[in-house]
Amino acid sequence: MQTPPPPPVPSPSAGARTDGPPVRIGALVPLTRPGWAEAGRHLLAGLELAVREVGDTGGIAGRPLELVVRDTAADPDKAVAAVDELARLGVAALVGEYHSVVARAAAARADALGVPFLCSSAVLDTLTEQPTRWVARVAPAQSHGWRIYADFLLGAGHSRVAVAADPSVYWASGAALLRDRLAPHGGSVVELDMRALTPASVCDELAGRRATALLLLVGHPEPAVSIVRSVRRDRRLPGMMIGAPAGQPEFGEWAALLGDEGTAVPFLRYLPEHLGPLGARVGTALRERLGRAPSFVAFEGYDTVTVLADVLRSRGEDRAGVAAGWPHVDVEGTRGRIRFSRVPGTGVWQWAWPPVQVVDRDPADPERFRVLHSG
Repeated sequence: MQTPPPPPVPSPSAGARTDGPPVRIGALVPLTRPGWAEAGRHLLAGLELAVREVGDTGGIAGRPLELVVRDTAADPDKAVAAVDELARLGVAALVGEYHSVVARAAAARADALGVPFLCSSAVLDTLTEQPTRWVARVAPAQSHGWRIYADFLLGAGHSRVAVAADPSVYWASGAALLRDRLAPHGGSVVELDMRALTPASVCDELAGRRATALLLLVGHPEPAVSIVRSVRRDRRLPGMMIGAPAGQPEFGEWAALLGDEGTAVPFLRYLPEHLGPLGARVGTALRERLGRAPSFVAFEGYDTVTVLADVLRSRGEDRAGVAAGWPHVDVEGTRGRIRFSRVPGTGVWQWAWPPVQVVDRDPADPERFRVLHSG
């Protein structure tokens, strides 16, 4: 006897109405260079879709949600100025941000002003210098995801790894995490300082070392794209694996710029191997909104507003009440049940953990992603 399929997750009712002044939420998003603008567009698409659906299902005590969006352009100073402005505008809370260094600046300012901040995508472990009750995070901490990536490298036989690194707290933290994870297994990390090297000289360095993998701890699209092209076309490096743990190959621009050369570059993605009914429905809606398959960043945006709407419905829009609601969150998101806890070393309320995968673009079909490792 066949087990009947579970009932479908209903879509939000288009007939529900909201009235009264909107509950305003400030959204920090990188939408222009030097920010990863495509990541920002995906993040904003997820935020906007969830805001619309909250309104379609009665809003917050009958009032609609309204996003007040500010472009951070990957600039910490712009983010701090945006937090100041949004606080003056009376937003109930802040959401968003993709870049870790920018999110850290925004979190510190939000903490100082007493404005709740639910971080969507930035992963740097320590978002604030001291533990704070004002900040929570949907994305996993960098130490969690990058350790899983290091385990993937070891499992694939890569114990001597080179990293092409730009100067940044985020990249330096990633290199240190990889080194600490590989060292007990006899592995090592060789750092190539991109302040002193060109993509061509990276190849010269690799040719003289015994590294079997090169990881891109650099900005996108440049110098990441030029480094990939140089390594792929260098006859001295036929077996060199290229990896990008921060997720550059997730986005369509990567495939458009590199084509086949951008395949087989493993990166971290925060999605389950199979989406449940809610995730599948949201994924379809996000695809329609974006005109292409949504990245994990779009799902992070959707989950952020889902969590915040639940807190606002139960706690009201008073800022202190919102912050007091983080430890009581228990919400079904697109990628699993979301609850917050205090994870040592983060200082914020943390979802521990979203699903983590190591994936790459399939050389046989660059639009298809292969799951190489899960953690």
